[in-house]
Amino acid sequence: MPVDSAEKTVRQLLEVAGIAVNGSNPYDIQVHNPRFYQRVLSETALGLGESYMDGWWDCQALDQFFDRVLRARLDEQVKGNWKIQWHALRAKIFNLQAKRRAFQVGKKHYDIGNDLYTRMLDKRLNYTCAYWKNARNLDEAQEAKLELVCKKLNLKPGMEVLELGCGWGSFAIYAAEKYGVKVTGVTVSREQVELGRQMAKGLPVELKLMDYRDVQGRYDRVLSIGIMEHVGYKNYRTYMEVVDRTLKDDGIAFFHTIGSNVSTTTANAWTTKYIFPNGMLPSIAQLARAMEGLFVMEDWHNFGPHYDKTLMAWYANFEAAWPELKDKYGERFYRMWRYYLLSSAGGFRARQTQLWQVVMTKPGREQPECRYA
Repeated sequence: MPVDSAEKTVRQLLEVAGIAVNGSNPYDIQVHNPRFYQRVLSETALGLGESYMDGWWDCQALDQFFDRVLRARLDEQVKGNWKIQWHALRAKIFNLQAKRRAFQVGKKHYDIGNDLYTRMLDKRLNYTCAYWKNARNLDEAQEAKLELVCKKLNLKPGMEVLELGCGWGSFAIYAAEKYGVKVTGVTVSREQVELGRQMAKGLPVELKLMDYRDVQGRYDRVLSIGIMEHVGYKNYRTYMEVVDRTLKDDGIAFFHTIGSNVSTTTANAWTTKYIFPNGMLPSIAQLARAMEGLFVMEDWHNFGPHYDKTLMAWYANFEAAWPELKDKYGERFYRMWRYYLLSSAGGFRARQTQLWQVVMTKPGREQPECRYA
């Protein structure tokens, strides 16, 4: 497509969302390289993100830009080239979340550097959606989330708890301190294990560098907060079988995950390449199919809009800390990370993505009291 034609097409698409090229609104884009238009049309999400990283365009408020783009469903109106098609085909042919690939996301994303995460996140290092109902700041909102999880699990002193995807141990430490439980957590991030063990010193908390499929034992409670996005559609049933195998018959299972409104087999190509290798978002249909015959779904809670606020708080912290981080990470990383945080916020604001907390029990167990909000 000729450059002039490509520019005309992109401008027309953006006008549907109320976005102008070189306009004055914070959600308008400023184009610095005329090759931007053709690149976006041919490579869609991947081209949009990479061209931003390359400095081909800017936007004062990327979160507002993506909110408008996604509400107008512009992503559905542009078909990608062979790079995008190969990304989709690859996900269908291969199990991108197979055990041999499990540690890739740990090395690529979670092991970037604890100096980044300790400055961006709350004091307990929660890297998942906070609960803002009565909170005044990020620290309070993350503690409210942890308390909400503990209540839904109906924790009691002396219980043994398994956490799949424990991060730096934020839940494990909170639950051990506040509820007197013993927690075993697993993660695929070496950096998380090393710092998490330091933070949990003296508590009945054991953090292990391990794939969730390798866990053994039986526990009173089994949960995950933010692992399902890395499990993959070919492994949702496997995840549920692991929970079934490790959960006592009278126990309670719980998962907290970002969710998609539609069932897919791939993720955004830019996000997969630069942020979360082999990641993807589950749908209600996919998760329901995976748990069928194994669990009773006791409660399904959606507070997706809270993730918008969480991401904006992380972004504010990241911007404030950038002068201390820029020499190590560099300008291209800054643009990538800014794009990641603000595009994600826009996705939740547009209601394209959700945040679910789900409580499950084994068939035959008495229904627990687990509906809290």
